[in-house]
Amino acid sequence: MVALAYTNIFTADIDRLAEFYSALFGFTEIVESRSPIFRGFTTGSASLGFSGPGAFDLLGLTPQEGPGDRVMQTFNVENKDEVDAYSTKAVELGASIVKEPFETYYGWYQSVLRDPDGNCFRVNYPGAPA
Repeated sequence: MVALAYTNIFTADIDRLAEFYSALFGFTEIVESRSPIFRGFTTGSASLGFSGPGAFDLLGLTPQEGPGDRVMQTFNVENKDEVDAYSTKAVELGASIVKEPFETYYGWYQSVLRDPDGNCFRVNYPGAPA
């Protein structure tokens, strides 16, 4: 089985965005991976990284131009009350609500937000295990 190890968000200000997600969810920084162009955090089964503009050259990538959502992070929580609480806290830390917490057609309870950079993310309770 393949497992997701890292998901990274490119940002012009890695310190600001790393602090936002760390303050919101209480993630622990992987200090050994810190560099002028990267911050990484443990989040459970996968890690979350923040890559600065210098990472494009390092990875042989070109920044994408133009509007549109290309990636969305989903953070699972343990119950509906946590969806509400984390959504409120996210706004207090500088996020904006795209869609208030709601029940999905597939039985999840989630909110859709934008972080301070405008990246879309969800706070999600996938329901009780079957």
